[in-house]
Amino acid sequence: MFRRTDLDNFEVEAVCRNVAKVSYATSLMKKGVLISTTEHLLSAFIGMGVDNAIVELDNLELPILDGSAQPFIDMITSAGLRQQRRKRVYLKILRPYEMREGDKFIGVYPGERYSVSYAINFPHPLIGSERFQVELSNGAYVREIAPARTFGFLEQQQAMLNMGLIRGASRENCIVLTADGVDNGPLRYPDEFVRHKVLDLIGDLALFGKRILGYVKADRAGHAMHTAIVTRILRDQTYAEEITLDEAAVASWPEEHMAVAD
Repeated sequence: MFRRTDLDNFEVEAVCRNVAKVSYATSLMKKGVLISTTEHLLSAFIGMGVDNAIVELDNLELPILDGSAQPFIDMITSAGLRQQRRKRVYLKILRPYEMREGDKFIGVYPGERYSVSYAINFPHPLIGSERFQVELSNGAYVREIAPARTFGFLEQQQAMLNMGLIRGASRENCIVLTADGVDNGPLRYPDEFVRHKVLDLIGDLALFGKRILGYVKADRAGHAMHTAIVTRILRDQTYAEEITLDEAAVASWPEEHMAVAD
């Protein structure tokens, strides 16, 4: 739940029915009240196992910080987590759902845990084709996903500014790519670019309203497809069901229960 303290504590739920804009970030809106750039914080919540939180802010946009989810992880860790008495409710994927738009693809499949696979392809010497897969357990999100920063191309900067975008972008909050390299290295991972796309995807899928049990595969999908598949799955109850599970049982599941790519 997002709470605008500058607007009489007006609350906007982090669910797909409130999705407003999904161009270069995912924004929520309720009764004209906007919450912009939500995906990094929502991703951090899912990665840390948080599904009940109130986020107070006094502006329409969450801060970009360093362009990753790591500062939010640090804040959550500093504040501390509280395990509640009520069992956690998951959204278990029951049958596959796939979407394609040209060379873009996203699919959600049944699985006993939450795992994600993402592929990207950029015509840049440092990126090209990259793919990364992660299963969100045993701290994998914090180690492998949270520090990955957003990135942008220097040659596109002016055009995006003319569109009213990236006004707060700087060398401190994103990876800046020149024609043949990185303007503000070093990278935190050799494949930091695709890892950040995984980070974004996890944040957008938080709009299910619950952590999912399933396998998600995406290829050059983007925010619009991430949020669209949430809407479409929730529209048909045959694709997923809500279940409660004992947390100790989830943590002790053997590796063969993990979703397998392809």
